[in-house]
Amino acid sequence: MLKNADPLDPRAADLRRMKLVALACLLLSLAGLALSLAMGARGPWAWLKAFCEAAAIGGLADWFAVVALFRHPLGIPIPHTALIPQGKRRIADSLAGFVRDNFLHPDVLLLKLQVLNPAERLGRWLREPRNLAQITGSVRAMAVEALSLLNEQVVRRALGEFLIARALSWNATTTAASVLDVLTKAGRHQDVLDGALSKLRDYLATPEVRTLVAARLVKFARAQWPKATSLVDTIANVDKMADSLSDKLALQLVEEVQTALSQPDHSVRRQFDTWIEEFVGRLREDPDFARDVNAMKDRIVQSDDVRAYLNGVWTEVRATLETDLHRDDSVLMRHLDQSLGALGDRLSRDPGLVQAINEHVMSAATRMVDGMREGVTQHIASTVKSWDDPSLVRQIELSVGRDLQFIRLNGTLVGGVIGVGLYAITVVMQG
Repeated sequence: MLKNADPLDPRAADLRRMKLVALACLLLSLAGLALSLAMGARGPWAWLKAFCEAAAIGGLADWFAVVALFRHPLGIPIPHTALIPQGKRRIADSLAGFVRDNFLHPDVLLLKLQVLNPAERLGRWLREPRNLAQITGSVRAMAVEALSLLNEQVVRRALGEFLIARALSWNATTTAASVLDVLTKAGRHQDVLDGALSKLRDYLATPEVRTLVAARLVKFARAQWPKATSLVDTIANVDKMADSLSDKLALQLVEEVQTALSQPDHSVRRQFDTWIEEFVGRLREDPDFARDVNAMKDRIVQSDDVRAYLNGVWTEVRATLETDLHRDDSVLMRHLDQSLGALGDRLSRDPGLVQAINEHVMSAATRMVDGMREGVTQHIASTVKSWDDPSLVRQIELSVGRDLQFIRLNGTLVGGVIGVGLYAITVVMQG
């Protein structure tokens, strides 16, 4: 499907500009013609008349010719205008025939194949369905059979033990320190702090938080100083005082968080940098801390939930493999095709294999060319015919319309020069 023209396409601006230039030249010639006639068209004015009259005729004729390619001039259905939309089917067939005869001709294609390195063509040969059907089918059948013969309990236990052993031997502190080093060097840890501060600011600004703080203040005051709060109640409402205090406290906290967000060198940021640096240092240099971190990792790995998950990994892997192998668009089979292509590329360096592959490719190509030519030809023709007329005209006009405006411009100027020349010949012959 042909895409609609982008209104921001720079070609549209160039086309509009050239249309205005050509139109300005045409209007200028018409103005010069009117002026010369008003001045009597004698003497120098006769020369101006000759130039402007011929320029106007040339400009109008070329305007008609250019417009007639894309649409009916002035909307009038004049015969043999709007050539492109009316001749779309003929253009589609001609374009398809041109591609078929000049790009898909058997002699052209076979000549190209003869000068290519057969190793570079081996991948294409291996992607032929008839060549790969037997290989991929056999591999698919053997893989499904092997999965069904494997003892699931034994494999599941062995895989779980292997993964747990690898996780237990992994030094989590070294990895964590390396990751934090990368984050701090790029300043990404400050982005994390910004996100946390932004969430805290938004949370503190909610009315629910202020109400909760006020309730906690009143509860604490009444529990700690019951007599004082009772005395204060006789003068002012403690609940209202708590509400006011919570609002001010929340506002102050929000302002403080906002200040930390807006100031790259805020003390909170410096303290966060220091904490991160100290934390990375402890991961690298404090053996007791590193031992505690790895011990926590080991407890997680050896937990019942993790062990249950690892024991179920093989079941999931086996189900995934069987599902993929039974699919027509199997990912594994696709990778097998790619591997066979790579293998063929390496084998093609063998001179004897090179000659055999060359002969096979040429033989297969000879049989394929005729069917491919007709298929591609029909595809090009049907695609062009399916384009709607306005979009087709717009795309072609954007591609070549700017150059066609030069035809209008040149027609105006060259017409004027010819008009002057013809007038000069007339003057000489009459003199």
